[in-house]
Amino acid sequence: MRTKTTLSAIGGWHSFLFCIGMYFVALFFSIFVCSSIFYVVNSRTSDTKDIYVEKAAVSKAELASVSH
Repeated sequence: MRTKTTLSAIGGWHSFLFCIGMYFVALFFSIFVCSSIFYVVNSRTSDTKDIYVEKAAVSKAELASVSH
């Protein structure tokens, strides 16, 4: 008897599709990491000072509201 073997058409593309998928995952993470580093390096010092002033004002108001 003769056996008929059929191969799926997508099977030959499996490694290619895997490489394309890994490329897009690496591209996504590299954009995320590079943009994070960019925003950290280019942060303004005046913005940082304003944040610390706001945090100090909030913490003082909380301490004042605790007293009886």
